[in-house]
Amino acid sequence: MAITMNRRSVLQVLAVAPFAAQGWWAEGKTAMGGERTLFVGTQTGKGSDGIYAYRWDPATGELESIGLAIASKNPTFLALSPDKKYLYAANELENFGGTPGGGVSAFTVDAKAGKLAPVNTVSSGGAGTCHVSVDKTGKNVFCANYTGGSASSFHLAADGSLSEAVSHFQYEGHGPDKDRQEKPHAHRVTVSPANTHLMVNDLGLDCIHIYKLDPATGKLTPNEPKQWSSEPGAGPRALRFHPNGKFAYCITEMGSQIIALRWDEAAGSLETVQTMSLVPPDYKGEHAGCDVVIDHTGHYAYAADRFDDVIVSYKIDPATGKLTLLGHTKYGGKVPRDLTLDPTGQWLLVADQVSDTISVRKRDPKTNIIAETGKEFKLSKPQCLVFA
Repeated sequence: MAITMNRRSVLQVLAVAPFAAQGWWAEGKTAMGGERTLFVGTQTGKGSDGIYAYRWDPATGELESIGLAIASKNPTFLALSPDKKYLYAANELENFGGTPGGGVSAFTVDAKAGKLAPVNTVSSGGAGTCHVSVDKTGKNVFCANYTGGSASSFHLAADGSLSEAVSHFQYEGHGPDKDRQEKPHAHRVTVSPANTHLMVNDLGLDCIHIYKLDPATGKLTPNEPKQWSSEPGAGPRALRFHPNGKFAYCITEMGSQIIALRWDEAAGSLETVQTMSLVPPDYKGEHAGCDVVIDHTGHYAYAADRFDDVIVSYKIDPATGKLTLLGHTKYGGKVPRDLTLDPTGQWLLVADQVSDTISVRKRDPKTNIIAETGKEFKLSKPQCLVFA
C-alpha cells in the first residue's frame, strides 16, 4: 500500500506542477526549506579522521562546520536509514580485523548536534568496500566491494546493529580493458523501487548483476535474467532510479556515458532505452563518469564527469525515460566523487576528491542548468554527502 501511495503522489505532482520557471522551485522551497545537517564521508589519513558534520542553510547555500561527527577509518560512502535514526558507512579498507577485506559500520544519529555514536562494525566480505545502501524497510543493508569484486547483504537488529553477512556473492572473470578490468569490480548496490530486487554495478565485468531480495531476512538470490550488460569496456559505475519507478539511469566510468534504462519490477529486468556521452563535444582529454542525481519532480537529472570536471544537466521525459541535453557546466572543482541535491532542490553539492572541497552550485530556476560559480568549503578528500 505504501508503495502505491508513493507512486500516486509522484504522478499527481507530475500532473499538476508546471515545472517551467518557478513551479518546482516554489514547491521545493515551501515543502523542504529550513536548516539541515549534512554528514560527509571522507578518505582518511591525509587530513581527515572520519565522518564530518555541517549545518546547511538553503537560503544562502552556506555550510557551517560542526566538526568531526565520529572518527572512522576510510568511511568513503554513507547511507541513512529511512527513519533517519541510523547511518551506515562503507569502510574502504584492504584489511579489516587482521584479515583481508573492508568493513561496514553502523552509527546512531544525533542530527541536531551533528554527532554519531558507534553501534557495531562487521566485515564486508571483500576488500575495498566502496558503497553501501539500506533497503526501504530499514531492516537490511548491502555493500559493494570494489577490490574484492564481491557484494554482501546484512540484516539489521532492532537497535540498528548489523548482522554478519547473510548473503555474499564473489564474482569471477574480467573485461576487455586489461588495466581497469583485470577482474570484477563491484561499485554500487541499489535497491529497486518496490524493494523486491537489488542491483550490483560491476565495472570490471561490464554488467549490473540482478538479485531477488527477501526483505524479511535480507537474503539475496540470483534473478532470471541474472544481469544487464553494457557495451564492452564501458564500466558501469553508478545507478539511480527515477521517482516514478519505471526507469533507471546508469553512469559508466570508463565510457563516460549516461544510459537510460527501462525497469520491469515484476521481471527484475533492465532494458536500454538511450545512451548519451557525458563528455563535452570539444573535449579531448582524460574523462571518467562519476554519478547522477534526479530532482524531486523527476524532470531533471545532473551527472558528473571527472578529469574534464563537468556537471551535465539534462531534461527527462518521465513518459519515455529519455534525456535531452541542457548543457555542460565547468564548475571549478577537481575530480568529483559524489553529488547530491539539497532537500529544497535549489542547490547541487559536489564532493571534490582532489581539490579537497565541497562545491555548492545553484540551479537556474529558468534553465535548470547548474551555475559555473558558487561557494567552496574546504575538507580533505570528501567522498559522500548525506542530508539528515
